[in-house]
Amino acid sequence: MSLAKPDIVIFDMDGTTVRHMTPRLLHVLETLDDAAFKIGRFFRWIFERQAQGPMILESEKKEKKPRLLVHRAMHKMRRKPVEQIVEPCPGIYSVLGLLQKNGIPMGLASSGLGQGYGHDILEKFGLAGFFQATVFREDLKKSKPNPEPILLTLERMGITPARGQTVWYVGDRHKDITAALAADRQVEGRIVPIACGLNAAVAVIEKGLNPEHIMMSLYDLHARLRKLLQG
Repeated sequence: MSLAKPDIVIFDMDGTTVRHMTPRLLHVLETLDDAAFKIGRFFRWIFERQAQGPMILESEKKEKKPRLLVHRAMHKMRRKPVEQIVEPCPGIYSVLGLLQKNGIPMGLASSGLGQGYGHDILEKFGLAGFFQATVFREDLKKSKPNPEPILLTLERMGITPARGQTVWYVGDRHKDITAALAADRQVEGRIVPIACGLNAAVAVIEKGLNPEHIMMSLYDLHARLRKLLQG
């Protein structure tokens, strides 16, 4: 099935909207943060529930938002301004401008922190005005590949995708594709994963999706959008 033109577009941030000048930093942050969540869940299972029952309960959906101690600590350790850590991905302004010109609502769903990082990036690079809503790690109970970041972004945009509406979620990681597919199962409209990066492209192939979901760069994404929006 060919790609349908989007009615709404949501972007990932790190690696999609902006890129790290030192990519290993992003990998370290994500690895440590994910490890902190798993360790915290394990110790709650040991000390609060005496290692009884499944480690993840349905009731945990109501638990407080994670404190993100590792992620916050890593960001406090850095002293460089954000423009010395990240830069806008080549082609992002062309894509955002095209969508804005055509009246397509946009949101940002990120697993990174907003305070002291994500919000600073959006302001520094003049990106904030493009997005109707943003979601960062401290807003979430569960991060990608859980669909919560995408669904919460839509909620904050005041949009419930109806039958016949198409939402594109653009990301560069395997977990972005997985999260979009999971979110698609929870709405009447369609949530379509768009891979913009090798890691995400592998996920598209693994999931048996049409290769049209793969963009080699944001310039390719811009060309595809322009064709669809003009058609």
